[in-house]
Amino acid sequence: MRSDRQIRNIALIGFMGAGKSTVGQAVARQLRFEFVDTDHLIEARAGMPISEIFAQQGEAAFRQIEQQVVTELAGRHHTVIATGGGVGANAEHLASLKKHALVVCLWVSPEVVWRRVRNQTHRPLLQVPDPQARIVQLLEERTPVYRQADVLMNSGLRQLTQVVQNVVHQYRIMTRAPRPE
Repeated sequence: MRSDRQIRNIALIGFMGAGKSTVGQAVARQLRFEFVDTDHLIEARAGMPISEIFAQQGEAAFRQIEQQVVTELAGRHHTVIATGGGVGANAEHLASLKKHALVVCLWVSPEVVWRRVRNQTHRPLLQVPDPQARIVQLLEERTPVYRQADVLMNSGLRQLTQVVQNVVHQYRIMTRAPRPE
């Protein structure tokens, strides 16, 4: 790990449906940290759901707001950050997160992603004729950057409690943080 890093947060990256929000909320409760979801921060800033941002303003406008949110996260302390699926796949965003956070990539197979998100209508990147093929394509594109996380963890093969405990354990190792009383 680089010596110029000041890890004071945890950032969960990974593809949609990997469990970032669910795991993040549980980790935040256990560590008594604040929890934020970048997608919710983006929606609050834009004043509309992500699907509407994509429909009305396009992906480029969404990514611009996303960049602003990621930059602002550097000022946070004792926060668990659940990122949108594209945040951790962007090398610049990943580098920004690594300055202040332990970056954990939650990994799931394309089959698990499809099982978890197939009935969700708020996923603009999957509003295509063959969403399963799109999942495979996006995962292939994003994997090289996802692999640069500090910790890679398959969240599709473990129970939630196991994933949460592993994230907390990794954070404590990296920060030598004492256990809460």
